Amino acid sequence: MENKVKLYTLSTCSHCNSAKKFLDKCSVRYDFKDVDLLTGEERKAVIEEVKRLNELCSFPTIIIGDKVIVGFREMEIREALGI
Repeated sequence: MENKVKLYTLSTCSHCNSAKKFLDKCSVRYDFKDVDLLTGEERKAVIEEVKRLNELCSFPTIIIGDKVIVGFREMEIREALGI
């Protein structure tokens, strides 16, 4: 069974871009939102969601199944994905 992978990122964040590149390299399908490119109510709602998952509201915030990983931590990501 494949874990659902979701990323909350900033378009200008090197760690966020590294996380996306790593997942792409591993052929992992994921959904992401570049929070800095959102506006209005959508942006507010997404920031609240990130704060619930990661109270510091830092990026990237990565959700794999029910595990939350803050930052680009390759070993933790590999472990959560089972790769």
